[in-house]
Amino acid sequence: MTGPRQPQWFHFGPWVFSIDAAEALITTTPRDTRSLDVMTWATAYGLTRLDEPRTVSLIGPTSTGLNRAYAMTTDLTKPLIVAHLDVTGHPPSPLLIDGTHRLYRA
Repeated sequence: MTGPRQPQWFHFGPWVFSIDAAEALITTTPRDTRSLDVMTWATAYGLTRLDEPRTVSLIGPTSTGLNRAYAMTTDLTKPLIVAHLDVTGHPPSPLLIDGTHRLYRA
């Protein structure tokens, strides 16, 4: 028996994002999905360098923090969720908050 699904959260520095709230917002306020450059995003998140021992990703998972076997079972038809951080004095910055395993698989 697995029980109810646990809430999903994404933590980045001082920000905490509720994936459940983001999915609910998308459901109630649908919008068109947009394509993203998989290689650019995968590189930015360190997913292309997971096996390089001297490489540290500042925003992506560590080599042991990404379940590669699970990633290969993920549904690529489910869109990634990208939040936009509003930092005073700067344009909004995109941040992947859900879908790192799907990005790795892609």
